[in-house]
Amino acid sequence: MSAIGTVESLWRYPVKSMSGEELDEVFAGFSGVYGDRLFAFSSSASRKGFPFLTAREQCEMLRYRPRFRQRDKAARPINQSEAEKAGATPLYADPDDLMLDVEAPTGDTLAIDDSALIEALRQGIDAKHQLTLLRSERALTDCRPLSIFGIQSARKLGEETGITVDKRRFRANIYLDLAEGFAEDKFVGRSIRIGPKVIVSILERDPRCMMITLDPDTGEKEPALLKKVAQAHSGMAGVYGAVLVEGMMHKGDAVELLN
Repeated sequence: MSAIGTVESLWRYPVKSMSGEELDEVFAGFSGVYGDRLFAFSSSASRKGFPFLTAREQCEMLRYRPRFRQRDKAARPINQSEAEKAGATPLYADPDDLMLDVEAPTGDTLAIDDSALIEALRQGIDAKHQLTLLRSERALTDCRPLSIFGIQSARKLGEETGITVDKRRFRANIYLDLAEGFAEDKFVGRSIRIGPKVIVSILERDPRCMMITLDPDTGEKEPALLKKVAQAHSGMAGVYGAVLVEGMMHKGDAVELLN
């Protein structure tokens, strides 16, 4: 085992493609971060294999800020301690305990299931997008359960492009403070321990799309960033992982390379 860095910050995204929230601690389960991407909006105009409306079509989504109504019940599984003692997978809270309100860019706050939210999201996009709210007990991620990104990688891309690169563009669950840019690439095929318990298998590098060109605060595009990732890093930035041992992760946790 060898120490490779620390957890710089932890994030979850209660609604797919909307703003994320930074947390001091999160529960990492086999299906990902507890409370991550439980809601999404499907569009009749999206392809069958990926039915979601995202900021690719509606960049204003990034400016919507979802918040759990009962933050304590959304913090971790309701029977975490009992499940750990029994060696069982913990349970998610009742759906009513994981309901959301969403603050729109206008300042209005709407319930996640309010039809007015759908109408707001349809503003300025093609009328063929007929939207439906989706809800899942597990994260509606694009690929693997966890996304991991080194803050030095954002700095390196900033040096390569000459622009200030906000790490939030990469919408990771775990941001790591590592020795150098793109150091996380070297962990693919290996496992890391985060804090005293959580073990994550690093499965593959993360192929990037135009989402990283969108400013997380304004939705404005910066195409040079995706171009540089494509040219200098084979279109990849960050890595995907799967949880092998569940548990709580905390900001500042030490990270070790296991094999």
